[in-house]
Amino acid sequence: MVSAVLLLAEGAEEMEAVITIDTLRRGGVTVTVAGLGGDGPIKCSRDVYIKPDMSLKDAVAKGPYDAVVIPGGMQGSENVAASEEAKALVVEQEKAGRVIGAICAAPAVCLPAHGVGEGKKVTCYPSLEKKFPDGKYTFQPDKVVVDGQLITSQGPGTAFDFALALVEKLVSAEKRKTVASGLLL
Repeated sequence: MVSAVLLLAEGAEEMEAVITIDTLRRGGVTVTVAGLGGDGPIKCSRDVYIKPDMSLKDAVAKGPYDAVVIPGGMQGSENVAASEEAKALVVEQEKAGRVIGAICAAPAVCLPAHGVGEGKKVTCYPSLEKKFPDGKYTFQPDKVVVDGQLITSQGPGTAFDFALALVEKLVSAEKRKTVASGLLL
């Protein structure tokens, strides 16, 4: 069974979180929503509350996962970037050669903060590209950028493209087509 953990922090962009969770599950990926603040409801960037499946601590104990996914939202990304527990998970994920996905503010805020993805091609919310340290990442202005096991994307409007790229990487190109067709994309 292919698995993913989505890191949900206060201030996360809810569209990116929910679209990614839903699309991955449609693709046959077992998704665990891990709350950085515990397993209680988390207030997202547009005042929508999402209840995680469990706390990040409990989710880490049930790992490893085939993918770690970080939705954007500036405050949510800053909260993930400040979390030592999230950092340990993402660093281990990269060391093990497993998939990391980050969208919107998360690539520009979380990847450099955790020291992962250096030397890779990346994208993020367009106004945040300057947050990447000079010479450590190669920014590309594309909706989705896949560089090895790192998948990055620009924002809410690219969430389906992002999630489908994750389905393709984790399951297959055929499954991506099937899921996209079912979603009328």
